[in-house]
Amino acid sequence: MSGKGAPAAGTVDGTGLDVVVIAGMWHDVITDGLIDGAVRTLDAAGATHRLVRVPGSFELALAAQAAFAGGADAVVALGVIIRGGTPHFEYVSAATTEGLTRVALDAGRPVGFGVLTLDDEQQGLDRAGLPGSIEDKGAEAADAAVRTALVLRELRG
Repeated sequence: MSGKGAPAAGTVDGTGLDVVVIAGMWHDVITDGLIDGAVRTLDAAGATHRLVRVPGSFELALAAQAAFAGGADAVVALGVIIRGGTPHFEYVSAATTEGLTRVALDAGRPVGFGVLTLDDEQQGLDRAGLPGSIEDKGAEAADAAVRTALVLRELRG
């Protein structure tokens, strides 16, 4: 598990930012942990936020695009993709990653990437910010989105 080298994070002031958290509906225990971490981080930063649920990770990019069209300053994309016995995992993982990257670049606004691509469910439980988890990827994705939105505000200011 890679938590090594992560930047030391303190709370930043995200007052005035409108952030949309978009989460897939698969693997609800893990996803709910990711959402809780993202919301906790956004609350601590003082950012305005709302949650939108989509059927799965593949749908995150289109929903992120709509959030930006609606005026969001940042998106936090949360999903869980667990490897199975077919190539489906590779296709969905790649399409989700490429789609979210494209949406961020086209919009010129940040997408905090909290999509877990896992070999098994335990890896997700270890990263979901649940009691006993080693990492909190939902919190990390929200923090990245807020920090990047603030950098962009400064650069464009």
